[in-house]
Amino acid sequence: MDSIVICSLVFLVFFFILVGVPVYISLGLSGLISLIALNAVKGAPVALSVMSSSIYTGVSSTAMMAIPFYILAGIIMNKGGITEKLINLAMLIIGRLPASLAHANIVASMFFGGITGSAQADTSCIGGILIPAMVDKGYTPEEAVGVTVSSSTCGPIIPPSIMMVVYAVTVNCSIGALFMAGAVPGIMIGLGLMVVVAIRDKKHHFPRMTERFSKQEVKDILKEGLIPLGMPIIIVGGIMTGVCTATEAGALAVLYSLIAGIFVSKTVKVRDLWGMLLEAGAQSAAILMIIASAKILAYSLSALQMGTLVANLFLSITTNKYIFLLLINLLLLVMGMFMDGSAALIILAPIFVPIATTLGISTIHLGIIMVLNLIIGVGTPPMGACLFIASKISNISVERCAKGIVPYLAGELAVLLLVTYMPFLATALPTLLGYAV
Repeated sequence: MDSIVICSLVFLVFFFILVGVPVYISLGLSGLISLIALNAVKGAPVALSVMSSSIYTGVSSTAMMAIPFYILAGIIMNKGGITEKLINLAMLIIGRLPASLAHANIVASMFFGGITGSAQADTSCIGGILIPAMVDKGYTPEEAVGVTVSSSTCGPIIPPSIMMVVYAVTVNCSIGALFMAGAVPGIMIGLGLMVVVAIRDKKHHFPRMTERFSKQEVKDILKEGLIPLGMPIIIVGGIMTGVCTATEAGALAVLYSLIAGIFVSKTVKVRDLWGMLLEAGAQSAAILMIIASAKILAYSLSALQMGTLVANLFLSITTNKYIFLLLINLLLLVMGMFMDGSAALIILAPIFVPIATTLGISTIHLGIIMVLNLIIGVGTPPMGACLFIASKISNISVERCAKGIVPYLAGELAVLLLVTYMPFLATALPTLLGYAV
């Protein structure tokens, strides 16, 4: 009986999302229905206080404060013209390689990911400049979108990462260890996508940059481009050395971005701060509302013993950890196509972590696998948010955008398999830095 109720609730969530109901309402409404189902199946009282307490506990963690800090720091940096500076720095590094603009797009996304931790922000900011520029240089719109959307997945993997904060809080593991574990896979995704570009260039002969930068331009680009890169150094360095927590590092990042924007580049005015605070509040609220609503559903599914049912199901299929990881990948890739990654982590992470621990899989390794899978879904149909953003920028249909991402999706999946079956790629760096994995 419990399994029928659980399947019905999961189907209900997907149904609400597919018919266009906002994600947080879909999760919250399904959570309310699940409380009613809990009353019918278990005889538990339908306590609306559970909803309020779940919402509160879902976002009241001190670690969750890192999310609005990272978002605000990224907004301030972007107000200071960070996107153009990072693109120029990427172009300087790439030089006159074949398919130089495509490679620069990927490198810029890797830089940008170390500042915002958001795939959607990456697609919007980097894509807003480079998609039209690539089309003007002779790339097809589909190719420009494919490169931009696929490279935006570096954002939530290269630290800092909002999704990693959500996972760490959900399963009570170290945010610092997760951040360090994401560094190598994030760089691997970028390099993997550059390999795909190089292979496709052999067939399509993409345009390459022919202009040379003058010595003064090189100095200016380095001076302007290295300033925003100081922010991820502060975040990662502060956490690595134990000077500050992930939340405190986020506050320091906001302070650094303010100093860099107001006093160094002088592109941010004090009068701009109120508007940026409102924007950061709106973006943070959207994420935190999804997290809070997912917490309601997660509570009910837990009370219905979904974790036990799923564990028994997986262990009845296999006790081989490699097959288990393959099944996890397949499930999460599908989940990522339909559901917000943060919500999926809150619902699924508490279920999968105990099974993984039983099979000898590191919680940190599993976290990287889950985030990688779910962030790939941000760029895949039918619900990939980055696809819709890129569609608006490029003025082509979502279907054409999806066609453009297919070759690059293959590169991402190859990296996913490497990280899945070679765990040291995720665990070596945090182990080296003294974290327990």
